[in-house]
Amino acid sequence: MSRQISAWLSRRPAWFLDVVLALFVTAVQLQSAGYAMGAEPVARPVTDYGNTGYLLLAISGLSVAARRRLPVTVFAITSLASLVYFALGYPDRLACLGLFVAIYTLAAHGGRRSLLIAGVGTGLTSLGWLIAAADINPPAAIGWVFFRIGAAVISMTLGVSIHSRRVIAADAQRRAELAERSREEEARARVNAERLRIAREVHDTVAHAIAIINVQSGVTAHVLDKRPEQAREALGTIEKTSSRALREMRAILGVLRDGDDREPYPGLDQIHELTTKARDAGLEIALRQTEPDTPLPSAVGSAAYRIVQESITNVIRHVGPTKVTVSLEPGNDALRIRVTDDGGRGGRGGRGAAAAVDAPTSGRGIVGMRERCRLLGGELDAKSRPGGGFEVTALLPLAPVGSRL
Repeated sequence: MSRQISAWLSRRPAWFLDVVLALFVTAVQLQSAGYAMGAEPVARPVTDYGNTGYLLLAISGLSVAARRRLPVTVFAITSLASLVYFALGYPDRLACLGLFVAIYTLAAHGGRRSLLIAGVGTGLTSLGWLIAAADINPPAAIGWVFFRIGAAVISMTLGVSIHSRRVIAADAQRRAELAERSREEEARARVNAERLRIAREVHDTVAHAIAIINVQSGVTAHVLDKRPEQAREALGTIEKTSSRALREMRAILGVLRDGDDREPYPGLDQIHELTTKARDAGLEIALRQTEPDTPLPSAVGSAAYRIVQESITNVIRHVGPTKVTVSLEPGNDALRIRVTDDGGRGGRGGRGAAAAVDAPTSGRGIVGMRERCRLLGGELDAKSRPGGGFEVTALLPLAPVGSRL
């Protein structure tokens, strides 16, 4: 039954409850004044001056119905009615119940201006009560005046407390919403970063594999009839390259699936395998690699592998068979990478890998290498060599960017 009543009340507008409260306050004030007549014969009867006392109590009680819409006005009406009521010497008891409700409402539901009005108004009303009680008789009845003042202060204090809780709750709600938006923005940023990383990994893997397969398929078509053994070796290289590319693609795209059974990203320990595939593609590779004193961070190793891979891919794609020198020199604070080629030998334009910079679509590889360096706080330079050919140099810090002062 109580649940049904609660559900019924929740569907009613807010003013309905205020009207009920106003009727209750009015009834209590009128009944209290009538009861006080028998206990305080020295007080002026509420029927004097044409039942003015009852009229003041009714006005004070019924005005509570508008306490939410017009809190300042209701406070002013109840305060004025109270001052006039006690100035005329009418009996006390619960004649100020409407005023207490108005003070609480003004303090609880208003802003700073309303709090100021409630404080000043309560002080002035209390002063008016004390002035009206200057000739009170018997003197012991002054206790009712202090009771009214204390009850008014308590009502305002309770309203201020409720107001503070609402402000704190609203502030907490705003912070929660802000934190939720921040989490959503951070999640979107992470998704975008992950998409960029996957796109970069896919580009490096696919571009390198396709470049080698393209070269080997051309060799196979050229020597298939005359030198079948060399064609068979070229097909074997194509098979190994495509298989390796598929495995790397599964590892890269595995981030989109559940589970952590993905293969690790390639690092410097696979540079020799990379140069071997480049030799199979017709390049003359010279690898100069110094073993580091301590293991390199995985992020640095993976970035170095991709930079070397992209550099070799550009040579295969834009130059063709030529001599390439790969130098890896780990130091105390950074890994230095240098990849150079001697340029074309008459087969593909003779400009070397510099064509990768001019080509409208190939330049993305160099952009990707530069972005990898920047993510680690490093630098990359790609330029043509004065004597012909192309040179890619990179510097990858071994310490995280945020840890360096």
